[in-house]
Amino acid sequence: MGCLIICLSQLFFLVFLLHSQPTSSSSFSSSSTLSCSQEQSSALLKFKQLHSYPTSSSSKYSDDCDQKKESWKEGRDCCSWDGVTCDTMGRDVIGLDLSCSELQGTIHSNSSLFLLPNLQQLNLAFNFFNSPISSGFGQFAKLEKLDLSSSEFSGQVPHELSKLSKLSSLDLSGNKQVSLNTSVMRRLVQNLTKLRELRLDGVQMSLVLLDSLMNLSSSLTVLSLNGCGLHGNLPYNIFRLPNLRELSLICNPELRGAFPTTNWSNPLMFLDVSTTGFSGPLPNSIDNLKFLKHLGLSQCNFNGLIPASFGNLTQITELDLSGNNFVGELPSSLSNLKNLSFLNLRCNKLSGSIPESFGNLTKVTYCYLSSNSFIGHIPSSLSNLKDLTFLDLGGNNFEGENLENLDLHANFLQGTFPVPPSSVVFFSISNNKLTGEIPSSICNLTLQILDISFNNLTGTIPRCLGYLSDFLSVMDLRTNRFHGTIPEMFAKCKSLRTLVFNHNQLEGSLPQSLVNCKKLEVLDFGNNKITDSFPYWLEALPKLQVLVLRCNRFYGQIEDFKANSSFAMLRIIDLSQNNFMGHLTSNFFEGLKAIKTVNENEVSLKYIGEDYYQDSVMVVWKGHERKLERILTIFTTIDLSCNKFHGKIPKVLGKLQFLRELNLSHNSLTGYIPSSLGNLLLLESLDLSSNMLNGSIPMQLTSLTFLAVLNLSQNKLIGPIPQGLQFNTFQNNSYIGNKGLCGFPLSKKCRIVEPPSSEEDNDLKFTSGFGWKAVMMGYGCGFVYGIAMGYLVSKSRKPQWLVSLVGISCFQV
Repeated sequence: MGCLIICLSQLFFLVFLLHSQPTSSSSFSSSSTLSCSQEQSSALLKFKQLHSYPTSSSSKYSDDCDQKKESWKEGRDCCSWDGVTCDTMGRDVIGLDLSCSELQGTIHSNSSLFLLPNLQQLNLAFNFFNSPISSGFGQFAKLEKLDLSSSEFSGQVPHELSKLSKLSSLDLSGNKQVSLNTSVMRRLVQNLTKLRELRLDGVQMSLVLLDSLMNLSSSLTVLSLNGCGLHGNLPYNIFRLPNLRELSLICNPELRGAFPTTNWSNPLMFLDVSTTGFSGPLPNSIDNLKFLKHLGLSQCNFNGLIPASFGNLTQITELDLSGNNFVGELPSSLSNLKNLSFLNLRCNKLSGSIPESFGNLTKVTYCYLSSNSFIGHIPSSLSNLKDLTFLDLGGNNFEGENLENLDLHANFLQGTFPVPPSSVVFFSISNNKLTGEIPSSICNLTLQILDISFNNLTGTIPRCLGYLSDFLSVMDLRTNRFHGTIPEMFAKCKSLRTLVFNHNQLEGSLPQSLVNCKKLEVLDFGNNKITDSFPYWLEALPKLQVLVLRCNRFYGQIEDFKANSSFAMLRIIDLSQNNFMGHLTSNFFEGLKAIKTVNENEVSLKYIGEDYYQDSVMVVWKGHERKLERILTIFTTIDLSCNKFHGKIPKVLGKLQFLRELNLSHNSLTGYIPSSLGNLLLLESLDLSSNMLNGSIPMQLTSLTFLAVLNLSQNKLIGPIPQGLQFNTFQNNSYIGNKGLCGFPLSKKCRIVEPPSSEEDNDLKFTSGFGWKAVMMGYGCGFVYGIAMGYLVSKSRKPQWLVSLVGISCFQV
C-alpha cells in the first residue's frame, strides 16, 4: 500500500511539472515537434555556402564577425542558429541578421535567400557583395526592416524596393557605388507610407529632383542623406514633419536651403546641415526645438546675429556654428546652455567681449572661439570650467587689462606664441602644440610665472627675458626645441625660485650670473648639450634644493668642495650621463645637511613651491624615468650614474640617513661596498651595478627594510648573498655578472671558504685578533668532541661511524 501511494504521488508530481511548462513565444526552440521547415533550413545553408569566403582566406574584420555561422549546421533546428529568428510557433524564419559575416558574391534574383517569404527583418550590413542590389528583395512582402549598409553594393536602386509597403526602416548607407534616380525616389516616397527611418548616406543622388521628397511619410523619424551629392533647394516641408527626430544633410555643398520661421518639427533632437549651401539668418523660432541636443551648422553661409533665443535650447550638448558669417556680440543667454559640452564658434565675424557668464557653462570640454574679432579681456570666470580640455582663443584682439592669471595649459593650442595681455602676471600655456619663436614683446610684461613647457617652440632664448628678472619667480621652458647658448640674463634675479630648461638643444656653458639668484630652489638644465666643468659656484645659492644636470657634456672632477658647507639644502642631485671623473669626495656628501638631518616640520607632507604654483621634475626613480608632478621635501635622491668616477665609495654616504635613492651605477668604482650603507634606513633603491666593486655584500644591508630595488650586477663581488627581510625578495638580475657570488636566489650553492680580508677590520674581526672563522672552527670542534665524549660515557662500545667522524681534522671544514 505504501509503495502504491509513493508511485501515485510521483505520477502526480510529473503531471504537475508537464502542465507548468511555459508556453511563451520563446518555447519553440525547446519543442521537439515544432521546427523550421526543411525548405527554409536548406535555403539558409545554401545561401551561406554560396556566399561565404573560403576558410583559408584572411578575414577583413575581427574574428567575432563570422561567429554567427558557426552554429549553422545541418540536422539542427535552424531556429536555434545565431542570427536567425523564428515566429512564435518556431516554424517560419521571420528575422535574419548576417551583418559583419564576411559574405561575398552576387545575390541573384533566384537566390535561395528569397525562399523565406515570411521574412520581416533582414540585416546584411558590413559584408562584401560587390554586386547590384537584387530586384528579388522586392519579393519580401512582409519585410519591415532592411539593412544593406556598407556591403559594397553597386548600381541603381531597383524600383522593386518600392513594393515593400510594410517597410519601416531602410538603410542603404555606405554603398558609394549605388545610385538613385528621381523615378525610384518618387516610388519609394509614394509607396513606403509606413517608413520611419531612411538612411541613404553616400548613395549617389545627384540626379534626384528634390521635389520628390515633398511627400515623405509623416511617420518619418530619421532622415539621413549625408554626402549624397544633392543639389537644389531643400523643400521646407521636411522641417515640418511632425515626428522627425533626426535630420542629417552633411556634406552636400550644392544643397541650398534656409530654416523656416514658423512651424518647426518640435521633436527634432539632431539637426546637422554642415558643409552645405544653407544660408540666411537664423530665425528666432529656432527655440521651438525644445528637445534639440545636436545642432551642426558649420561651413555654411549663415549670417546675421546669433539669436538670443538660442538660450532656450536648454537640452543641447553640441553646438557648432563655425565657418559662417555671424556678426555682432555673443548673446549672454548662451550661458543658459548648462548641458553644453562642445562649442565651436571659430571662423566667424563675432565681436565684442566674451560674457563673464560663460563661466556658467561648467560642462564644456571643447571650446573654439578663435579667428573672430573679440576684444576686451578674457573673463576670469573661465577658470570655473573644470572639465575644459581644449580651449582655442587665437586670432582675436583681447586686451585683458584686468586679467592677472591666464592658464591655457593642456588645450591642444596650435600656431605661434600668443602674447598675453599686459596685466597678466601668471601665464601658463604648457602642453600645447605651439610653434615658432618666443616673441620679444613678451619681455615688456611684468610676469611672475612663465610656463611654456611641452610645446614645439624653436629659436634661441631671448636675452631680453632678463628684463623680467625683477619680477619673475618661475621660468619653465622645458621640452621644446630651443637652441644656442643660455644668455647671461640673471644680473638682478631678485625673485627667481624655479628655472627649468630641461630637454632642449642648448649648448655652451652655464651662465655664472645665476649666482645672483639667491632665492633659487629648483635648477634643471638636464637633457641638453651643455659643455662645462662642474659649477662649484652654485654653492653660493643658500636655498637650492634641486640640481639636475643629467645627460649633458659636463666634464672634469668634482672634488674641490668646501668641507661641511657645500649645497646644504640639496635634496635631489642628478649628475648622471655626463663625463665627470675622479674620486667621489667626502666633502661633497658631508655638506648635504638636508639629507643628513631632517627636522620635524619637514617630515610632514610639504611640497617645494608655492600654493599657486607647484614645481615638478623628471627623475629616474627605481630604474624608471617619471615625472614628479609635485616635489615632496622628504623626497631625496642622488644619481651619479653613467660617468667616469673611480676609486672607493666614501663611507660618509652612510651619514645621509634620509636618502631614499642612491645610484652610482656605470662608473669605474673599486673597493668594497661600505657597510655604513646599512645606516640608510629609509633607502628604497640602491644601484651600484656596472662598476668594479669587490669583496662580499655587507650583512648590514639586510637592515634596510624599505629597500625595494637592489642592483649589484656586473661587479666582482664574491661570497654568500645575505639572507632575510628584503633580500628574500630580490631576483637573479640583482646579482648577475658577479661570478663569485653564491646562495639564494642564485642556483650556485655556497661552500664555507675563507672570506677575503677587508679594510674594515672592525666589521670582520674581534679586537683580540682572532677572526670569525677561527672562532667558528673552535665551536665546531668543541661540538663534535662533546658529542663523542657523551656517547663514550654512556656506552662501552665505540661505534665505527663516530670514530671516523672524530678523526676528521676540524681545520678541514
